[in-house]
Amino acid sequence: MAHLLVVESWVGSMSRLLPRALAEAGHHFTFLTRDLHHYLRPAPEGTAHPLLTARNVVTAPTNDVEALLPQVERLHGALGFDGVITSCDYYLPTSARIAALLGLPGPSPESMENACRKDATRRVLAAAGVPGPRFAVCADGAEAAVAARDIGYPLVVKPVDLCAGMFVRRVDGAEQLAAACEALAGFPRNARGQRRAPHILLEEFLDGPEVSVETVTRRGVAHVVGVTDKSIGGAPAFVETGHMFPAALTPDDLAAATRTAVDAGAALGLDDVVAHTEIKLTADGPRVVEVNPRPAGNRITELVRHVTGIDLAAACVDVALGREPDLRRRDTGLGSAAIGFLVPGTAGTLASVEGADGVRGADGVLEVQVAEAGRTVEAADSNNAYLGHIMAGDAAGLGARARVETLLADVRPLLVRS
Repeated sequence: MAHLLVVESWVGSMSRLLPRALAEAGHHFTFLTRDLHHYLRPAPEGTAHPLLTARNVVTAPTNDVEALLPQVERLHGALGFDGVITSCDYYLPTSARIAALLGLPGPSPESMENACRKDATRRVLAAAGVPGPRFAVCADGAEAAVAARDIGYPLVVKPVDLCAGMFVRRVDGAEQLAAACEALAGFPRNARGQRRAPHILLEEFLDGPEVSVETVTRRGVAHVVGVTDKSIGGAPAFVETGHMFPAALTPDDLAAATRTAVDAGAALGLDDVVAHTEIKLTADGPRVVEVNPRPAGNRITELVRHVTGIDLAAACVDVALGREPDLRRRDTGLGSAAIGFLVPGTAGTLASVEGADGVRGADGVLEVQVAEAGRTVEAADSNNAYLGHIMAGDAAGLGARARVETLLADVRPLLVRS
């Protein structure tokens, strides 16, 4: 039995999958958070949030690393941690610094800083010759307007330090660019109260299908678990509307995507880490979109588990402990698994979700989850606005995505206009 320090977490599926992996392995954990109320949402069955089942729950200034480190050092002296882990991007560099301070396994703080800052990622990958879009890092909208003329429209505007597609926009001209920069400037702190870097990342718009490569790197060796596909909606935003694992790719595209993802992780110096690297398959070859040095969100890890038997949350725990993860594939009876999200296109109050009960028992369905009535709804402009999802598998092959799309066609959120 090992004792892990869990530093904050997302409040989505990984906040449940990570405690499950810890419990199934027989480990216990101390949960460190600056704001316990952030996690007081009830679990689906009305039980306590799994993070609150920790052996110890400690309030600490997780947004102030210099104040946090000596407190964690004292905690380590009293409790004895064997590993440090988080599922939340905003605390990945902090967790790496804690692990380094305590002499515990984990990726280097520098590699995590560079992977989590999109502008740093671009600079490191460009210097290493890993293919990506043409880009510019701008201090403000005025600099962005000048850089845009050099790169050329269409462009993608990104914050350098937000997640879930927040404020990521395609822009086709100067007016749209100015509006995107203004919107970003009006969001000075992230959802965890951390002050954001004001920089604006401009990128060449990449045309082509997008996939993600799921990897586990241990002692300098990257293991490719597989490649997941992605569908996008919500233009000019980039909202993920669904995924399938494994992606239906040609052998050449599969090899190119995996090679590019592994090269990106190596260039960043990522080791002892589970990663989710997003790749665009353009006519000119694969291009890196982002490198996320943590397990995939949007329940992609569950798609992987349903198809291969590999539990990436458990692998994340193992590498945090300096142990070899179990990456053996098992016969699960499924050739593919897919998820599709209910993405609201308009604002209002959710009255009901029609058709959800009818698909729960349908052939191949693995999960159905929908939001409760009464929820205030905004038109989706990021991955934070979903009203639910359907997950299904296909035993015969790569038909899971088509199956999910058919099921989603029978499910419709009913909104009352505000």
